[in-house]
Amino acid sequence: MPGQRSDARRNYARILEVAEAEVAARGAEASLEQIARTAGVGSATVRRHFPTRQVLLEAVFHERIQALAEQARTGAAAKDSRAALLAWVHDLLAYAVSARGLADALTYQPPGTDTAPDSCGSVLEAAGAPLLRRAIDDGAVRIDLTFHDLITLTVGIALATEHQAAPLAHANHLLEITIQGMARG
Repeated sequence: MPGQRSDARRNYARILEVAEAEVAARGAEASLEQIARTAGVGSATVRRHFPTRQVLLEAVFHERIQALAEQARTGAAAKDSRAALLAWVHDLLAYAVSARGLADALTYQPPGTDTAPDSCGSVLEAAGAPLLRRAIDDGAVRIDLTFHDLITLTVGIALATEHQAAPLAHANHLLEITIQGMARG
């Protein structure tokens, strides 16, 4: 936003603040028109700052995605690569369940596709893929597991549980089943 007028910076900040609340309440389908009304700007102003719904969602989730990326980078140096990877996946799932709309945002442009380097999926992949590679290299997880697989499972679980009475508990249960497998050992 450098070079923008002060009123444009204020509008951007206000729109983003309102969008965060709207997305938290309504998920990825939050109304852009409602965001504009609540922010006290026209819908053209919202679209000037956020030309697509995806751009808006990326901005809403940016800060927490950066924190998850930093956690992945830190975990890549952990002694137990499997535990570090699973802790990171659990945290990603918890955030995807609690932050309505994140799972939807990740389904728009999954990792591995031609996305902007600062998109949610790209940031997560850049930080999380080395964590996964280390767990694979250590023999801690399957060699055919991809980062895209992890995101797909996480997104699927988050979307499947978002309307449950206790979505995080149910999501964690499903993730544990996924990790352990369904076979009785």
